[in-house]
Amino acid sequence: MVALHQVVASNERITSTFPGGLVAVFIGGTSGVGKYTLTLLAKYSANPRIYLVGRSEEAAVQIIAECKQLNSAGTFIFIKSDISLLKNVDDVCQQIKSKETAINILFQSQSTMAFKKETREGLPLAGALALYSRLRFIINLLPLLQNAHDLRRVVSVGAATCEGEIDTSNILGRDFALRKWRDQAAACMTLLLEQFARKAPTVSFVHNVPGIVKTGITRDAEGLSISIMNAVVSFLGPLIYTPPTDCGERHAFLATSAMYPPREVQANDGVPLEEDLAVARGSDGKTGSGVYTLDNKNNSSPPKVEEVLALHRSSGTGKKVWDIIVMNIQRITDVQVGN
Repeated sequence: MVALHQVVASNERITSTFPGGLVAVFIGGTSGVGKYTLTLLAKYSANPRIYLVGRSEEAAVQIIAECKQLNSAGTFIFIKSDISLLKNVDDVCQQIKSKETAINILFQSQSTMAFKKETREGLPLAGALALYSRLRFIINLLPLLQNAHDLRRVVSVGAATCEGEIDTSNILGRDFALRKWRDQAAACMTLLLEQFARKAPTVSFVHNVPGIVKTGITRDAEGLSISIMNAVVSFLGPLIYTPPTDCGERHAFLATSAMYPPREVQANDGVPLEEDLAVARGSDGKTGSGVYTLDNKNNSSPPKVEEVLALHRSSGTGKKVWDIIVMNIQRITDVQVGN
């Protein structure tokens, strides 16, 4: 486990490590984990340029005001969009590309528990946010990440360390029980990130689970079992919630620490590690292999998860998941995606 004091000590060195500032894009940055992390990154960074992408302009105005109080030298830009729609994702990315030639951090935390709703593009809303829009953002913004001179990192906040079986005939998990849906979505995301790491070995990819955190994910929750779960969590909240500041600190660490380097290490790939920390074990069980699946205390996945992922690799499941999702993205956007 990485202790919280180690996390804070690393974050306090973000400014000295990246004195020229960082460019970061937060998808789902107007609430929950994204908001907590964004404000901490604003606090610790020198002259950052941070994009907030989300639906609530009211929330964004408040967050930007808070960030300006923390760091008057920072630039904070809100892009209002419903990014459950892939065509909107493409529009958001085009806006960012028109302003930036390189970005350092792509941080994605968009999610919902509205499992019975569908988007106008014909995708289940939960799957559109958990997989499709995330994949599309990475595809579109990967060239800008590769262009960065310093830190190049993607963070996907989800259900890491819960990776399980995958039904390739039902990638979106229609009508799955919650746990089965979670485990499949987690496995799909980690395998998709591994596909990207092979294409872009100078970019590092982090998939993590944040623990029990106050977010907006349950506002559209449906079904009796989920309602009961939410009631229990709400009742036990004071005992089990991760405080927002602790959550933000840990995720800012995930986004900036050299503990999670890319497969091909470059100069200034993260805040240098203190002697009591070491480079993390990747999703393939190898140290520093470029893709990391981590729990809420920054621990790498246990061997049983590595075994599950190894089976998926050996069976070609990762490539199947990629091909299925890319095929649907191409159908919806009418834009060809490279292999």
